[in-house]
Amino acid sequence: MLSKKPWRTEVVLFFCAAQASCLFLGVALIGILQKMQVTGFHSDEDFGNPLVATLSFQGATWLLIPIFLRLHGISFRDAFGLKKGNWLSAVLLAVGVVIVILPVSEALMQVSVHVLDHFGWKEHNEEAVTLVTGAKAFWMKVYLDVFTVALAPVAEEFIFRGVLYTYIKQLGYPWLAFFGVSALFALIHGDAAIAVPLFVLALALTWLYEKTDNLLAPIIAHSLFNTANLILLALVSKWS
Repeated sequence: MLSKKPWRTEVVLFFCAAQASCLFLGVALIGILQKMQVTGFHSDEDFGNPLVATLSFQGATWLLIPIFLRLHGISFRDAFGLKKGNWLSAVLLAVGVVIVILPVSEALMQVSVHVLDHFGWKEHNEEAVTLVTGAKAFWMKVYLDVFTVALAPVAEEFIFRGVLYTYIKQLGYPWLAFFGVSALFALIHGDAAIAVPLFVLALALTWLYEKTDNLLAPIIAHSLFNTANLILLALVSKWS
């Protein structure tokens, strides 16, 4: 059962507004630098674009997390549920969830692609996938791999499970929190073909958070899920 968090409305709104502002500024900066033909911003594959894109959202979250917690007077250990002594069981449960969700996610993606093709919807890769597969420089590949496996899961789980889900549920709307926040998580990745798989993943991560009351569990599951998909992308790229 998820423990109650002291999230205040004004702080949650500040957190969301700061996130939106950083994202908007990042998108605007990329557009300006591309028009100015600045080195590193000529095309989507150049190193500047993925750096700004990742830092303006997930990177900004890493800076906003300590501010959010300080404004509530709560420590990292309390906010993430790390004082409960259930680390091992949380990790094992996270691994189990990933083992189950990976084949389900792949099957749902294949069905989604088939349905979209049937209705003439042009397949469009998620921006994060395009960044990872299109990276040319070795150091950029390493950065994006670390970002995908470590930085993004922490930031996204804090936003969607740690803050939004918890806050909306505590307002008295548990079903809206469970399904609505999961849908938002799927939609922000910007790819119709993976929207349903990511929605199901988000539901599983939310259930995992509820079950363990430990944000480490969905973070680990999210990280393992991304790692497995990175490996799959590498294999597909090599075979093709």
